[in-house]
Amino acid sequence: WLVIAVGLVRAYLAKGSYHSLYYSIEKPLKFFQTGALLEEYLLIAKYLPGIVPSSVVLTAFQVMSRVFLTWAVTHSVKEVQTEDSVLLFVVAWTVTEIIRYSFYTFSLLNHLPYLIKWARYTLFIVLYPMGVSGELLTIYAALPFVRQSGLYSISLPNKYNFSFDYYTFLILVMISYIPIFPQLYFHMLHQRRKVLSHTEEHKKSE
Repeated sequence: WLVIAVGLVRAYLAKGSYHSLYYSIEKPLKFFQTGALLEEYLLIAKYLPGIVPSSVVLTAFQVMSRVFLTWAVTHSVKEVQTEDSVLLFVVAWTVTEIIRYSFYTFSLLNHLPYLIKWARYTLFIVLYPMGVSGELLTIYAALPFVRQSGLYSISLPNKYNFSFDYYTFLILVMISYIPIFPQLYFHMLHQRRKVLSHTEEHKKSE
């Protein structure tokens, strides 16, 4: 994710504009975000659940939604790749992941600076809404192109007697954010109160 951050900065300095910066980090974004599926399986769901103090279901949704945005929307609908909303969620993801992995690394080393802990449980207040806004705006921008092209849609009649409308599916994905995003957000707010208040109490006791 630091590679992505550096790529964004270098592309911005070279172009002098933040528009269409997606192309400068497209390949590493696809690689690292898809790699999060392996992390979800190994780190959270199977081998080391104690390392990540998060809800497995909520974290799984977050990972899957990002992979979906990366491949099934941004990669598949070329027309949205120039949208500013793409940069919005890419920046939010990048900053979030740099902080998150720094937090896990220093925690495993038993030497976690308070600044990183504070950033992990504070900056999400802005980064989560920023990322979700970018994701939803990107899906919304993709809708007319999906409807026009019939992307990933299956119409009847066919030998499987099955139909699928990707346009409608994307709308349902957007609606799914309504119940799930608040759970993620309030889960992190709860974690923030618990972790930072415990840190303050520990400092006072010293």
